[in-house]
Amino acid sequence: MFAFVIACLTLISFSSNAQDSSRLRVSLLTCSPGEELYSIFGHSAIRIIDSNSVTDYVFNYGTFDFDDPNFYIKFVKGKLLYFVSLERTNDFIEFYKYENRSVSEQVLSLSAEEKIEIKNALIENLKEENKFYKYDFFLDNCTTRLRDIIVKYKTPTPILPAVMPENRTFRMAIHKYLKEGGQYWSELGIDILLGAPTDRIMTPSEQQFLPNNLEKSLDKCTNTKLVAEKTTIFQNEITGLGFNLFHPSIFFLILFLFVAALYKTKTVIATKTLLVFDVILFFVIGIVGIILVLAWFATDHTMTKNNYNLLWALPTHILAPIFIFFKSKISKYYFGITALISSLLILSWLFLPQELNTALIPIVMIILTRSYMHYKSYNTAKSSHEA
Repeated sequence: MFAFVIACLTLISFSSNAQDSSRLRVSLLTCSPGEELYSIFGHSAIRIIDSNSVTDYVFNYGTFDFDDPNFYIKFVKGKLLYFVSLERTNDFIEFYKYENRSVSEQVLSLSAEEKIEIKNALIENLKEENKFYKYDFFLDNCTTRLRDIIVKYKTPTPILPAVMPENRTFRMAIHKYLKEGGQYWSELGIDILLGAPTDRIMTPSEQQFLPNNLEKSLDKCTNTKLVAEKTTIFQNEITGLGFNLFHPSIFFLILFLFVAALYKTKTVIATKTLLVFDVILFFVIGIVGIILVLAWFATDHTMTKNNYNLLWALPTHILAPIFIFFKSKISKYYFGITALISSLLILSWLFLPQELNTALIPIVMIILTRSYMHYKSYNTAKSSHEA
């Protein structure tokens, strides 16, 4: 009887090894969003357990060299190189536990040959001459790289469906995470920097630039079984965000009401305060405009082009303080045109090819009213001079 049991176990073991001689376990790890902006969209990595060599490693395409002497310049210009790195799975998971970020695992349903091919491809990418790639947050990131590897080596080629409602744009996708993370000021800054290409409707494949979307797409693969097993390695503790009084919409609305109140007061102090405010306002907006022009024409970022925020953030506003102090016909025309552009922008706000952040409406109203006041002041100054 004992000999029979041993024989059965041996047969089962032999059968199992015959089915998968690779002795590899390949899975996708998906990490939930963190609290900081750099981690707000989550993260993905591939885990490979090799029973032959008794190893358990994570291949991570989200690493970069922060000590690069030209790090910030490359980052701003869209030339920063990310690379694939190798780390022990325990170290990887402990880091996300420390940050209170959930980690889920999807064991992929692959043949022995497919597992070997994926492992070999990842090892090949670890080589110094292959590991670097030019990172693109939307189109070529640490998640899409993993998706491409899985799709390339799985047979039949997986058809990964859309997991977000139709007509969702890139901007809508990132808004969801920024709002859930309470990153309202970051959302405003990103909306100002990103241009009209961000408002293009995503294809099902493009939706997978977000880790959670790729995870859902693998679960819902339509033409083949792609996920053999799914587990939660670590579940985070959910914390509430609460209400934020310092929301951009509230802050800028209060600023608009403050400017209106100063104008209505018409005292000497109020007039001087408004003058200083206008100089700072137009100068800062001019700098913002210059940054947007540089992001459009002087970087490799694809999503910062065709930016309609330049309709209110005119780079020429950096010269507006000169027009404020030295009134001339040029000053009159400049502020008159600025007031007209601001008026047309507000009227066409909902019809532009680009979604502008609604928190900016009070700012555009301030630009409109202050430009109109300076336009009128030229006529008043001219009339007083003639009298």
